[in-house]
Amino acid sequence: MARNISVAEFEAVPRPVLAVGNDYPAGYEITPHRHRRGQLLHAVEGVMLVTTDAGTLLVPPDRAVWIPPWLTHAMRSTGAPLAVRNLFVEPGAIDGLPAESRVVRITPLMRALILEAVDLPLEYEESGRPAAVMSLLLHELVALPVLPLGLPMPVSGPLADLCHRFAEAPDPHATIDDWCRRLNMSRRSFTRNFRAETGLSFAQWRQRACLFAALPRLGAGEAVTSVALDLGYESVAAFTTMFRRLLGEAPSRYFQSPA
Repeated sequence: MARNISVAEFEAVPRPVLAVGNDYPAGYEITPHRHRRGQLLHAVEGVMLVTTDAGTLLVPPDRAVWIPPWLTHAMRSTGAPLAVRNLFVEPGAIDGLPAESRVVRITPLMRALILEAVDLPLEYEESGRPAAVMSLLLHELVALPVLPLGLPMPVSGPLADLCHRFAEAPDPHATIDDWCRRLNMSRRSFTRNFRAETGLSFAQWRQRACLFAALPRLGAGEAVTSVALDLGYESVAAFTTMFRRLLGEAPSRYFQSPA
């Protein structure tokens, strides 16, 4: 099994896809970097935050983030130890690899393939069962369902500053009119500019920011009630409705059931 080794140690291995396992303590950070191969980071345990110039991607357990080749990114584990299983994919190894970073749901088949791939040597046999595992893994990779766990950020300016401050202390009751007053903008200009900068409506972005604040705490075992009320939701039901709308299941089940 390839574990806890740097990309430089295997970058030149002549295989279309390589699997490596890494384990990190809580709060561990990897500074901005990039590499020639595309990368799928699968969070087996713990929650990680992956940051690019376009924004931040939140990756809970049993989910993964795809990083295209040459995209500069940084990674940080949150309040618990982090176990990651990585796939490093040669550009052009298969048609349909995403051109942009995204968080994806790991299917039961993909999870089994990744765990099997990590147990193979880096220079696995290019025929027989090892090659078949890696080939099926690539086909499954391009079909993984995308999750709304990216928080796009404006590049610069007063709107970017306000978005970053909000992400640090989100408020589910914030309104467009509040932000218009703070930025001295008309409602029409604000809504147009906000969508142009983030690709989302203000309401969609606000919900994602609240979700980003909640998931690491829930993943660390905090009670749903405590998290919901601390974030400013008037009831657990309102928080649960938002959570289920974005992620498809209640927060009480999200970290208990496989993806």
